[in-house]
Amino acid sequence: MDHRLIEMLVCPVCKGPLDDRRNAPDTGLPDRELLCPADRLAFPIRDGIPVMLANEARSTDADGDTA
Repeated sequence: MDHRLIEMLVCPVCKGPLDDRRNAPDTGLPDRELLCPADRLAFPIRDGIPVMLANEARSTDADGDTA
């Protein structure tokens, strides 16, 4: 996915900026996600398409992330 396109996307919940995050292959998580640090939600990128639906996002509270 083009980095310029990611910069234009915002969190659908709070309209805040998103961070592009790549996960290790053995974690059981999607390869790439867009992370909203404010809401602590991770939106998956499936087949190069960001899924920007709040009900498809996963909470990152259990990850121990400080991002």
